[in-house]
Amino acid sequence: MLALSSRRMLRAAMVKTTGSGAYLRRIRQGGPEIVKRVGAVVFGAADDVRSDAQISLTTGATSGANHTPSAPGTPPNQDSGTLGNSIQALRLPPLRAQVIADAPYAAIQEYGGIINHPGGTAYFIGEDGMATFVGNDDPRAASLPRTKPHEIVLPARPYLRPALEKNREQINSDITKAVNSAMKAMKNGAG
Repeated sequence: MLALSSRRMLRAAMVKTTGSGAYLRRIRQGGPEIVKRVGAVVFGAADDVRSDAQISLTTGATSGANHTPSAPGTPPNQDSGTLGNSIQALRLPPLRAQVIADAPYAAIQEYGGIINHPGGTAYFIGEDGMATFVGNDDPRAASLPRTKPHEIVLPARPYLRPALEKNREQINSDITKAVNSAMKAMKNGAG
């Protein structure tokens, strides 16, 4: 089984092989070597999902002053690398793996949401008519107007679920092959 989650272990998706309960019992009966072989394939699948999720964040992204947020519904464009670096594939013995992203904003990027901003951010209106926000440590902040409390709606920018979907067919194929190979090895007396 392969599961995806982001901060607070939100389950996004799961891949199950048909008849997995029966397979699991038979694999476990085959001994630790069979379990180890199939478990390695499950973890490899999770690592492929992790890799594709990380790649999706960097494809077309520009960091720093020229950073541009991605369009809603597409993976976030990497800026600092915090989100990408937080994506991990975890081995959950004996035959499970999980892909997680534990950056503080991982879940809201994946699923979207609303931030209740308390306000108080200094800003000025530039020549282009757009607001420019200024940090409190900026000397100009003391003389600038402040935002009022407001909601910020962040649309979903999924990166884990698309990575799983991209790999789903291959994952099912690889796990099925590993299980069939394990069953054959068990039948032939190899463990």
